[in-house]
Amino acid sequence: MSVGAPGGIGVGTEMIGTSFRSEDWPAEERFDRWRELVGRTRSSESVSAHAADFWGDIRLLELGPVTVMRMSFLPTRFRRSPEMVRRSDPELYHLSLLLDGELGLEHAGRNSRFGPHDLHLVESSRPYDLGPTDDRERRAVKGVGVDFPKALLPLPPHRVHELLGQGLPGQEGVGALLAEFLVGLARQAETLQPADARRLGTVVLDLLAAWFAQLMDTEAALSPETRQKVTVERILAFIRQNLHDPELTPPVIAAAHHISLSYLHRIFQQRSQGETVAAWIRKRRLEGARRDLADPSLHGTPIHAIAARWGFSRASDFTRAFRAVHGQSPREFRLRTV
Repeated sequence: MSVGAPGGIGVGTEMIGTSFRSEDWPAEERFDRWRELVGRTRSSESVSAHAADFWGDIRLLELGPVTVMRMSFLPTRFRRSPEMVRRSDPELYHLSLLLDGELGLEHAGRNSRFGPHDLHLVESSRPYDLGPTDDRERRAVKGVGVDFPKALLPLPPHRVHELLGQGLPGQEGVGALLAEFLVGLARQAETLQPADARRLGTVVLDLLAAWFAQLMDTEAALSPETRQKVTVERILAFIRQNLHDPELTPPVIAAAHHISLSYLHRIFQQRSQGETVAAWIRKRRLEGARRDLADPSLHGTPIHAIAARWGFSRASDFTRAFRAVHGQSPREFRLRTV
């Protein structure tokens, strides 16, 4: 479902969720429309010094019980008052990853400030005040948010309280993996299919649970299934980051994650419905090379250089693998697409 041009909401089966662009609406309606969409998941009131001349862009991805929001907007405050808490509590956690801008947060007895790449967590059962440190400046705030039911987090609520209202580290470990996954979801929103929604929501919840448990040193509370899923996501992220390396092999991957080769093959085949690690790597490499060959800006880059960029040390191996998948050589493919 997508919020399109003025006049209503249009349905698009190719998308998961809802999108909004303020320029599609008359200036006098933009902020109210934007605030209405944010209010579908965020249990707060939105106020802005720029309401009369507002600009904002949102994509809501509805992934089962989890909602992921990619947001870009002029400075806005999100306030949840004690009266709002008493009147209604949807019992949600709201996690935010700030990508650009600066925000201040008052929540759970803490006052904090956040900058790019910082994460913070609030809950709907307590008042909060989140907003720009200078709401008069017309500088867009950009970020990715996650809203999910508190009941779905398999961790003690009194321990999660320790994480509320403060900066949470997202530059390494599971936190970095979560941040990378959320940004990737937001970036690929146009291509995600409704059939993927619930599976992706489960991955987000598993990563959140593993990260919070790591921060609170309560990883023993997680189910073996959740820990295994997080291990698989770590492995996939490692592979994506090292596709250029021709030495990227299953034994190297297993050693990097301190697991046995047999365990790597077993959990990977469970995740990929029988596809082997080597086959998954080859597929990702060929997909990347195919994109580069079709890119007009890389028309002058030699094919062997593109092959090397994606981990094929020998051009002949690349040509053979490419032809087996696409039925034509890399050169023939490039001539027909560029």
